[in-house]
Amino acid sequence: MNLSDRPRRLRRSPAMRRLVRETRLSVEALVLPLFIREGVNVREPVPSLPGIDRYSPDRLPEALDAAGEAGVNNFLLFGIPNGKDAEGSGAWADDGVVQQGIRAIRRHRPDALVVTDVCLCEYTSHGHCGMLRDETVDNDTTLPILARAALSHARAGADVVAPSDMMDGRVGAIRSLLDEEGFTEIPVMSYAVKYASAFYGPFREAAGSAPGKGDRRGYQMDWHNRREAVREARLDLQEHADMLIVKPALSCLDIVSDIAAISPVPVAAYSVSGEYAMIRAAGQNGWIDEYGVMCESAVATFRAGADIYITYFANELATAIRKGDIG
Repeated sequence: MNLSDRPRRLRRSPAMRRLVRETRLSVEALVLPLFIREGVNVREPVPSLPGIDRYSPDRLPEALDAAGEAGVNNFLLFGIPNGKDAEGSGAWADDGVVQQGIRAIRRHRPDALVVTDVCLCEYTSHGHCGMLRDETVDNDTTLPILARAALSHARAGADVVAPSDMMDGRVGAIRSLLDEEGFTEIPVMSYAVKYASAFYGPFREAAGSAPGKGDRRGYQMDWHNRREAVREARLDLQEHADMLIVKPALSCLDIVSDIAAISPVPVAAYSVSGEYAMIRAAGQNGWIDEYGVMCESAVATFRAGADIYITYFANELATAIRKGDIG
């Protein structure tokens, strides 16, 4: 037989396609972000994130139950306090909104994996991720405050703390304080590579965290730079980060690949609010196949080397995985 005449149709059958897939996704690798608003009996939609709501701690069980039905058990918490001040004191308050949320999850879903975002932008009156000196973020003054916030999350019952502020040295500061206080088993999932991206707009509306003056390009990364990302990741590894995050995901697949190639620890990619909003809006307008684009984007991120996928589509993706569409 001439090899060029050899039939190849077996590769096209659904069973064969699933058998030979190089990239496989699991529900256990998905993390769902949750917005927790201070108050009681609050569930309000986020206009720029259709399908995503803010919950007060007492109504978090509704979000947890919906996720549980899909099989999602990993959550990344963001807090929205009623009051803010220049120091962002709500970030480390024992009764802060995230701390309340952690305890509510522990009561309703004791087996859930709770990751907490550690930053000050949601809590500061000026909207920046650190302490200001005049109109400039003071890196070193910010570090003990971030560590204090991470410690308060650990005391409330968080499983993982995830600093997203992009201050130099914050992983080491957090690790040192956690260890001193006996929380040696709490991992630090560092936002090692966080670009000053235009894709964060819907999140800033959802969390009320847009800076009042200036922008965050002084401490977040320039998205023109690739080698800098590897340098930033290596610095966090030197400070004993247990996991690394690349953010955004879809516009940084080259970076995900670079970090996965050098990292001895798991790498997460954060599919951010702007990515979700674009796919959702285009799908609702009939311009794209929303389900297909959602699935393809997730597979592309894992194909690039991600081990963990943080996404607002976590519930839908979990269902797609269980159906075998992308598993």
